[in-house]
Amino acid sequence: MKKTQIILNTRKSSLKSLDLKLRQINPEGERRFFILTDENVLEHCLPTLIYNVPELESSDFLELPVGEACKDLAIIHEVWGSLLESGADRDAVIVNLGGGCVCDAGGFIAATFKRGIDFVNIPTSLTAMVDAAIGGKTAINFDNSKNQIGAFYNPLLTCVEPAFLQTLPQKELRSGEYEIMKTLLLTGSHLESAFSDPSFSYIGCIQECIDFKLSVVASDPLDKGLRKILNFGHTFGHALEAYNLSHKVESSHGECVAVGMLYALYLSTKKVGLDASSYRQYKSWLSNRMAVPRLSLKDIEELLGYMRHDKKHHDGEHLCVLLQEPGVPMIDVPVSDNEVRDAVLSA
Repeated sequence: MKKTQIILNTRKSSLKSLDLKLRQINPEGERRFFILTDENVLEHCLPTLIYNVPELESSDFLELPVGEACKDLAIIHEVWGSLLESGADRDAVIVNLGGGCVCDAGGFIAATFKRGIDFVNIPTSLTAMVDAAIGGKTAINFDNSKNQIGAFYNPLLTCVEPAFLQTLPQKELRSGEYEIMKTLLLTGSHLESAFSDPSFSYIGCIQECIDFKLSVVASDPLDKGLRKILNFGHTFGHALEAYNLSHKVESSHGECVAVGMLYALYLSTKKVGLDASSYRQYKSWLSNRMAVPRLSLKDIEELLGYMRHDKKHHDGEHLCVLLQEPGVPMIDVPVSDNEVRDAVLSA
């Protein structure tokens, strides 16, 4: 896969640097840009993008539904049709301006349209900046299961502009902080400060999280081995997202992953020797931020049904990422249905 260039400036606007890069890939001005965004981002972020990136002033705009709804095959079909009607060719460039769902959907559209065209990610949420916009995974949902259809396809550029975070409500910032905590648990870095210091700067960890994910992806671009550690908390988290969606319970991806990490840490103490103090620290940290859902046995059976559709389910068992200790993850640890029930009821 082609390598992605990451634009993240600490002393000046990343968007100004993006404008220069786009001019370099379009020196004759003949390539067309198609900006994919959703209603929320259209209002809060698009004017800032166009003001700072004049190269995109003449772009076509394609609006997606907010959230997971944009990752539906029917929506993707509509966008493919719009691109065809607009005369988009293989030199067209899709610009994904939005959170993780927009980056996932837009990347998939780019990977499949005319067998693959260039695309650019401009993540506007903290979750997308440290996770969804990095690493080249693109996907849409299918049959009530997350990310079942997709491709590994890297963006040409990923532009991270922290100023966009000022437009986010606190709930969305928290969602991104949960994804950052995933990286801290996987690396073992900054945990003492994160757990004990209320003023700990998660935004200050953006570059570190990006660097960590890029290093993992570089060693395992197609998710066959080491890259699986990035799924920590996600086996449970994706199932919980699907469960909440089916019951019309509002929750973010980050919140579901945060709960999934709680279950995974509980199982880590039972199966791979994680010190219980690490689990208790995380549980206390999480409890101060959100109410952990309490599920009945009936709810858990439904959750298990979603987990069985997960890509990491194999031969009747759930293959999870667990921690021997912070910074020492283990991949493909088999977890039985009964162990899932125990984790959800006891964690």
